[in-house]
Amino acid sequence: MSEFSGPSGTCADGQSHAHVGCAEVIAEVWTLLDGECTPEARQRLRQHLEACPGCLQHYGLEERIKTLIAAKCKGEKAPEGLRERLRLEISRTTIIRGGS
Repeated sequence: MSEFSGPSGTCADGQSHAHVGCAEVIAEVWTLLDGECTPEARQRLRQHLEACPGCLQHYGLEERIKTLIAAKCKGEKAPEGLRERLRLEISRTTIIRGGS
């Protein structure tokens, strides 16, 4: 368990934030940063981030990392072999998560 994780709906500080646990928010940070979550999920995650300083700090760190990566990799593309390996790993992960 991370320092942000608490039971569902409860933060490490023991407070309840919009029925979303810190572990769920941390797991979904990248979908929020990439604009890949549903409007409902985005609202739920943002409400939690507004109420939970620990998760907001983690979100800010991930946001800075994303910005740094975008700046350093501007215009570059991964070699096709690497892209194919990543696609394969992502599909494996999706299958494993879907089977749970």
